[in-house]
Amino acid sequence: MRRQNLWIAILAATATLGTSATYADFVDDSQVQLKFKNFYLDRQIKENPAGNWGSWSQGITLDAKSGYHDIGGGIQVGADLLVQHAFKLNARDKNADYILPHDGKKSKDEFGKVGATLKAKVSKTELRVGELLPISPVLTYDPTRQLVTTFSGAWLESKDLKDTKLTLAYVNGINNRYDNQFRDLTLFTLGQPGGHADQGLESDGMIIAGVDHQFTPELSAGYWFGDVKDIYQQHYVGAAYKTKLGENAKLDSHVRYFDTADSGSSLYGHLDNQALSASAKVNYGAHTVGLNYQQMMGDSAFPTLGGWVPGAYLSNWGVATFTQKDEKSVGVNYNYDFSGLGVKGLNATAVYFTGWDAEVKGVKNQDSDELNLIVNYTVPEGQLKGLGVQAMYIDANFDYKSDLQEYRVATTYTYKF
Repeated sequence: MRRQNLWIAILAATATLGTSATYADFVDDSQVQLKFKNFYLDRQIKENPAGNWGSWSQGITLDAKSGYHDIGGGIQVGADLLVQHAFKLNARDKNADYILPHDGKKSKDEFGKVGATLKAKVSKTELRVGELLPISPVLTYDPTRQLVTTFSGAWLESKDLKDTKLTLAYVNGINNRYDNQFRDLTLFTLGQPGGHADQGLESDGMIIAGVDHQFTPELSAGYWFGDVKDIYQQHYVGAAYKTKLGENAKLDSHVRYFDTADSGSSLYGHLDNQALSASAKVNYGAHTVGLNYQQMMGDSAFPTLGGWVPGAYLSNWGVATFTQKDEKSVGVNYNYDFSGLGVKGLNATAVYFTGWDAEVKGVKNQDSDELNLIVNYTVPEGQLKGLGVQAMYIDANFDYKSDLQEYRVATTYTYKF
């Protein structure tokens, strides 16, 4: 909380300096949104109903982004503020659901988090210091529950070179999706110390560097490096290819490779994982069909940071992450857009994953599979324009742990001032 209060104070001081005329661009170019999210999740453990968990909650988020004020020398500055708050409407209090904070006996009735970011840019180079919502191969924020996971640190991004983006960052804390404060980085190890962001062996921070280049309108590639000090370091290389297939069809494909090893004093012991992930998706009118392949190699599973930071750049990732040691997996997906049938804003998706050859806790040849059925509807016009509803059904089966079914319903609405 001390770190949050510091950024709030800095933001307030920045906003009160100078005259109103001095900060005309700061205010006039600002974007302020009030976001509402009603979220229901119910996870049912097939072999052990006593382990069921879930909750129903209402979230409210104030997302305020200032414009930029020119302070001379080509330097522009600004500040952003993100205030998140959630209220419990109902919950299975016996078991933690990792959506609402839980004290071991009961989930909290409400919780919130406040983060602020100072930003400065010169030409097409921008520095952000404070709360971060990164999207990168080696670190990604998580918006899949009620309140989003955020990070603290400094993020420098430059697009001054033609068709190239350079990134350099330092991240020293995580405010995960079921927490209300920033904590040091740890490694997720289920059932062992460090399983969550508030316990375990802690890193002093993470260094990130990346370069992305657009070679042609169709072909792009990137290299990223991340080092979670004394836990693991990770190299990433990836390429994406997008093109038209005739007049009505489009291809979107990528190949991604991660190489991970323990770092520094190896707080969590020896880590060694190589992950290959490939995907191809074809869109033809209202239809989109995709095929993914993923393979884990090395002596360890793919690492996940404490607080359950998703591997968003892996093709096969769900409730079953398909990231166990030696695991191979295939994913197939199909999406249909109902706009062509006169129902604008409605689409449905079916995703099926199957994994095999996994080694879990020394037991080899472990299989798993997962089915996701998703329906999305966004009101396209009228007074409720932008109101969104998502319904999701998940059925996951494992050789190495209990099977489960999960139901999610999220209703979202954003009011722009």
